[in-house]
Amino acid sequence: MADRNIVYFDLETQRSFNDVGNAKDKMGVSVAVTYSTARGSYEIYGEGELDQLGEELVKADLVVGWNHVQFDYPVLQPYVFPTLAEQTVNLDMMLAVQEILGHRLKLDAVASASLGTGKTADGLDALKWWQEHKKSGDFEPLRKIAEYCAYDVKVTKCVHEFALEHGLLKYGDKLGNVSEVQVAWT
Repeated sequence: MADRNIVYFDLETQRSFNDVGNAKDKMGVSVAVTYSTARGSYEIYGEGELDQLGEELVKADLVVGWNHVQFDYPVLQPYVFPTLAEQTVNLDMMLAVQEILGHRLKLDAVASASLGTGKTADGLDALKWWQEHKKSGDFEPLRKIAEYCAYDVKVTKCVHEFALEHGLLKYGDKLGNVSEVQVAWT
């Protein structure tokens, strides 16, 4: 794994599903964040830099995310080439776990049970911050979105590393019970 460039990826949108009638390609990107193991650092992309994001994802040996294939890639489609999913090697951990369990899990449920830490906010907060930025032109709400998105990328990276080390992920259900799912990711 040390010689591979794994890129962990997430993005935040400008609009909600309700705002666009569930059309992911009309949601817009406020901020996208990657962490590259080759670079050893995070990269933050604004709406005008998404072509560079597409290039980074295509060059990666593996793109790891949580629901990025069915959500983030369709949101990105108006900004980058429409065949991004076919041009990248992906581990969508949510889809992989869903295939095993038969139902979807939230990143927060897995992170909280596996790592003992969860997300710092949710997508609705990011939408609110985007609206604040659009109304005021102030940079501070954009900084909040970038921090939130970068933290989600960090959580995604830590969940992936936990799965690689232990061969499983833990997850909590709505009743507070913790279960495990075996995974064999490389």
